[in-house]
Amino acid sequence: MTATLIDGKAFAAGIRGQVAGHVARLKAEHGITPGLAVVLVGEDPASQVYVRSKGKQTVEAGMNSFEHKLLPTTSEAALLDLIARLNTDPAVHGILVQLPLPKHLNEDLVIKAIDPAKDVDGFHISNVGLLGTGQKSMVPCTPLGCLMMLRDHHGSLSGLNAVVIGRSNIVGKPMAQLLLGDSCTVTIAHSRTKDLPAVVRGADIVVAAVGRPEMVPGDWIKPGATVIDVGINRIERDGKTKLVGDCDFDSCAAVAGAITPVPGGVGPMTIACLLANTLTAACRANGLPEPEGLTA
Repeated sequence: MTATLIDGKAFAAGIRGQVAGHVARLKAEHGITPGLAVVLVGEDPASQVYVRSKGKQTVEAGMNSFEHKLLPTTSEAALLDLIARLNTDPAVHGILVQLPLPKHLNEDLVIKAIDPAKDVDGFHISNVGLLGTGQKSMVPCTPLGCLMMLRDHHGSLSGLNAVVIGRSNIVGKPMAQLLLGDSCTVTIAHSRTKDLPAVVRGADIVVAAVGRPEMVPGDWIKPGATVIDVGINRIERDGKTKLVGDCDFDSCAAVAGAITPVPGGVGPMTIACLLANTLTAACRANGLPEPEGLTA
């Protein structure tokens, strides 16, 4: 391996520490405690684990954590009523509805019901539009974490060629907007891209967010490029279950200048950025300066 390893676990710990410091000052100087409300509908095991982790890290950062666990049979009207109450609760600065929702609930309708100023996932159409037009918004957590790691590694991203593999609304599209905002030249590649290997080879920055295990081999990577692997794929290998990214780590690490591992790369940054977004929302709600370095 020749690439520098971008340690997302350590970087996320640093972000959480910054958030905790800002939260302590908010409490001491203004009597404000940021609050995050997480709504979980149903009993999806992965979602339950994720929600527990969010709650634990929220409390560790000194914030208030409000968890609402609803039955899988909860009606759409009841869920929307809860969101309406959270929208008007001054103790709640961030609202996150854990996805996926049970099939009888309309995810788009539920997301649109969240106050955009409290939409710490950055999924509301208003925040999507603000981000796309370069205005102040709530930014989706995973792309924000990727941007933070890239800024930390490169300093300025201005003028670099970036390829984002994947065009999802959750990662690919907002990632491209954030890179454009930092003056990269951005290509969004996807399943219909002609000669994808050649497109990727031209990139100084590769963000792989396609959800296909080890799809990107090392011979697609420009020597010295920075590879951000967003993929988390569970595969069977040698009779064991293993987590791998969208990039073939060993071959990519032999060529890249820097790379994120899976696990331990982008994943830990998602919750850290959720906490950062909640802090940002609390500052904005109270007309206070936003914490530097914790948003786009």
